[in-house]
Amino acid sequence: MDTLSSLSNTILKGKDSGIGSFNRNGKLFYRLRIDDFRIYFEKIDIALHCHFILPKNSLNDFIFRCKLPTSEHSSLENHQSFWDYLDSLKKK
Repeated sequence: MDTLSSLSNTILKGKDSGIGSFNRNGKLFYRLRIDDFRIYFEKIDIALHCHFILPKNSLNDFIFRCKLPTSEHSSLENHQSFWDYLDSLKKK
C-alpha cells in the first residue's frame, strides 16, 4: 500500500508510472496494480476516492474493465471479449 500512499499528480499524469486510466460515465478512473489486486480509484480535488479493490483476473475485474452490464452476468457468454479473456488466462 506504500505505492498508493505515495501517488502524486506527476505520477498520475505520467505515461510510465504503471498506472492506467480511462473515462467512464464522465469520471476519470485510475487503475493501480498491487500484487494480486487491482485498485480502481478517482482523484477528487486533493483526495483519492477508491471505488473497487478487486482480485486480479477475477470476473468482477474483467466486468469492470470491459464495461459489461453487471446485472446481466448470464449474457457474458455472448461477448467474444469474455472468451478471449478466459483464453488469455490459460496462456499465463
